[in-house]
Amino acid sequence: QVQLVESGGGLVQAGASLRLSCAASGRTFSSYAMGWFRQPPGKEREFVAALSSSGAIRKYADSVKGRFTIARDNAKNQVSLQMNNLKPEDTAVYYCAASYGLKYRGDEYSYWGQGTQVTVSS
Repeated sequence: QVQLVESGGGLVQAGASLRLSCAASGRTFSSYAMGWFRQPPGKEREFVAALSSSGAIRKYADSVKGRFTIARDNAKNQVSLQMNNLKPEDTAVYYCAASYGLKYRGDEYSYWGQGTQVTVSS
């Protein structure tokens, strides 16, 4: 089992950058694929990015490709999401999640953090 805690959200202006972090507990962090999802206000949760357990495979939603970067540090039990050139439509609660094997659908993830709010003003 793994517990996840996100941090790094906040209120920024369009064009700014933010780096979200997700700290994981448990000795088996390196065996999980990790993902970031977000839920914009009044909308369904959506996939943002995913990273394989080794860090070798990354996948991004088209809406964030070229602006966001997912990375992990297995020695520190952390996964991050670097978000550059933020847009108002990136406003959402961002969640990190852990899965067995690389997945892209939220219902395939077994463990979730509590979320962190990102608000981008225009």
